[in-house]
Amino acid sequence: MYHNILVMLDNSDYSLWAVDRSIELARVSGGKLVGAHVYAARLHEDRFIQMEPGLPERYQAPEALQEQRTIHGELIEKGLKIISDSYLDVFRARCEKEGIPCDGKTMEGKNYAELVKDIRSTGYDLVAMGAKGLGEVPSAPIGSVCERVARRVQVDALIMKKPLALHGGHVVVCVDGSEQSFAAMQAAVAMAKRLGCHISALSVFDPDFHYKAFHSISKVLSKEAGEAFRFEQQEKLHEEIIDSGLEKIYRDHLKRAEQMAEREGVAVDAHVLAGKPYDQILKWIEGKEIALLLLGRVGAHSDEMLDIGSTTENLLRFAQCNIMLVSRRVKPEAEQAEPLTPMEWEEEAVAMLNRAPAFVRNMIRGHMESMARREGMPRVTVDMMRRAREKMGM
Repeated sequence: MYHNILVMLDNSDYSLWAVDRSIELARVSGGKLVGAHVYAARLHEDRFIQMEPGLPERYQAPEALQEQRTIHGELIEKGLKIISDSYLDVFRARCEKEGIPCDGKTMEGKNYAELVKDIRSTGYDLVAMGAKGLGEVPSAPIGSVCERVARRVQVDALIMKKPLALHGGHVVVCVDGSEQSFAAMQAAVAMAKRLGCHISALSVFDPDFHYKAFHSISKVLSKEAGEAFRFEQQEKLHEEIIDSGLEKIYRDHLKRAEQMAEREGVAVDAHVLAGKPYDQILKWIEGKEIALLLLGRVGAHSDEMLDIGSTTENLLRFAQCNIMLVSRRVKPEAEQAEPLTPMEWEEEAVAMLNRAPAFVRNMIRGHMESMARREGMPRVTVDMMRRAREKMGM
């Protein structure tokens, strides 16, 4: 759980929901909250200077203009500082009422930049913020400060969109095999144990890309190139082996996440979905009262230059529930699975396997051995290979 939580304050409803959920987390972990607000006095001063040519003539004399600059600068600096301190007073009152230790800070400058600078230089383990601020408009799925901060920090982030409590709530974890998604499962398990949350875990594989890719390729290949590429056979090979292999990979990811929960005595409602990941997750959570959607900041195929994964980016914007982006990494312990009995192969079946392209032989081997085990066969036979080949039209 989280012990040192930064809460970004602007007195919007979203910000106050972030305070409430942070208090809820700190209460069960013995954590401390730090409230922070950034005000932009220099920005207002610059804007006033830009407006000076439009002031009435009596203010255009150099002495009068300088006097107005001084008066405006002092009012803005003091006024914005008073407003910031007032935001902190509200924050402190809520924390004191709940018996949660807290501290506060105000900063001057560009809001997202000062917050990112503070987060990077301080040892917070969670940053809580509203999805939008006081300047929200209905057409914007998420506020600019929220998105800019979420992209630039490597700390777990809680983004509030609704005033739903975590205690006893339904939390959903997205598992894609990345270490960050397993860290998200770890966080959900802790919430289940300490806050009584119910966990659903989703793992989504995308078979559609292969079909779209082959359909696109079919438009550009000549008849001769199609025959050389063995297009129809390749397409059926994907349908029979690669897509089923993808599903197995994601089922295995989900099983590892379930095992993490089982070790802690926590039950998980697990689902494997097929389709574009963010789209399937949005459809699955639609109409449900989800207290929190947890997902890794980046996915299994990320690189060092990526600030946020595409699935996470789309869910951050469009999921109509509170979200936690997890930056930590967890590598789950490997379960000691019972070893499978080695599968025998008839010599002629091996010869047929060796005639397949080298890059798909391992997939074909796994597919045929799985088929033999399902059928209760002690070995892969040449007849099984022929049936599979005929099914794929090869």
